[in-house]
Amino acid sequence: MTVALDATYSLGPALSGVGVYSRRLIEELVREAPEWKFLLCYRTNRFLRALAQRLPGPNARRCWMEEPWWTPRGVDLFHGLNQRLPARRYRRTVATFHDLFVMSGEYSTPEFRQRFTHLARQAASRSDLIVTVSHHTARQVEELLGVEPTRLRVVHHGADLPPQHPSPNTQHPPQRPLLLHVGAIQTRKNIARLVAAVEGLDAELVLAGSDGYGAAEIRARIEASPARERIRCLGYVDRATLDGLYQTAAALVFPSLEEGFGIPVLEAMAAGLPVVTSNRSGTAEAAGDAAVLVDPTDVEAIRAGIERALGDAADLIRKGRERAAQFTWPRAARETLAVYRELL
Repeated sequence: MTVALDATYSLGPALSGVGVYSRRLIEELVREAPEWKFLLCYRTNRFLRALAQRLPGPNARRCWMEEPWWTPRGVDLFHGLNQRLPARRYRRTVATFHDLFVMSGEYSTPEFRQRFTHLARQAASRSDLIVTVSHHTARQVEELLGVEPTRLRVVHHGADLPPQHPSPNTQHPPQRPLLLHVGAIQTRKNIARLVAAVEGLDAELVLAGSDGYGAAEIRARIEASPARERIRCLGYVDRATLDGLYQTAAALVFPSLEEGFGIPVLEAMAAGLPVVTSNRSGTAEAAGDAAVLVDPTDVEAIRAGIERALGDAADLIRKGRERAAQFTWPRAARETLAVYRELL
C-alpha cells in the first residue's frame, strides 16, 4: 500500500500546531505501518529544505508535490495534512481540517480569508473522507462547508510527554506565581483580556509565542498595562525552553477565543500544570473536566479561574495527567490508518 502525504508543514525548527501534527503523525504512521510505503511530498519552495531533514523510516521517501515534477502513479491514497489538496486527482483522497477560525471570526486579513476559504471549500469537496482534530471542528466543517457528517472522522491530536522532573509545585517557587501562555500573540488568542485579568492578581505572566494577526495592538496594550513589569514576551521558544517553562510555571492560562483543539492544554497537563482554558471550541473538548473552564470574553471570569486553579492545583494536576495520558500520537496514527483502511 502506498500513501502520499503533504509533509510541507513538518519542516523546520519553529513548528506551529499544524507543523507539530504533521511531523508527529508522519513519524508514527511510519512506525505503525512498516509494511506500507509513505511518500512525503513537499511543495517546490520547501523541497530543498526537506533534503536536510532525516526520513522517519526506511518505508518513507521524499518527492515533489506540484506538477509536472511528480506523477501519482502507484499511489493508493493522498492525505492533505492541512486542509488543502494539490490540483491533481488521486484514487482516494483524505484531508485533515484543524480549524475554520479564519472563516468564523475576524482573525485574519480579508485577503487571507478569501484564499483560505477557497482552498478549504476545494479540499472539502474533493475529499473522500475528512479527518477533523475535534468534534468542534467537525461541526464547523459541516456547518460552514456543507460537508455531510458521513464523510467526517474525528482523530484527536496527541501530546508528547515532557522530560521527567519533579512536579513544579515541589520546586522552589518564585515570589509570585508564574502564569504561562503558549501560543502566538494574536487576536484569536485573547491576550488582551488575559493581560487585564493578570492586572488584578499578584502574579507574573510569561507569553511564549511569535507575533501573529493583531500583535501590534496587543503589544501596545501590554506596554500600557500597570502590570507591565510583571509581563514577559519571549517570542517563539524552542522545545527545550518550552519544557523548562512547563516545569517552572504555576499554571497554564489559555483563554483562546477559537481553537481547533489546543495542544498546549494537553502538553501542560502532561507536564503537571493546572490549566485554565476556554469553555468553548476545541480547548474545552481537549481539557474535559481536568481544567478550569472559563468564559474567555469575561475578564473577571478569567481572573477567578486563575485563582481557582492556583488554589486547587493538586487536584487539577492529578486530573490533568490522567487526561493527557489518553491522547498519544501512536493512537492518533492508528486511528488515521483506520481511516485509510476504510477507504482502501
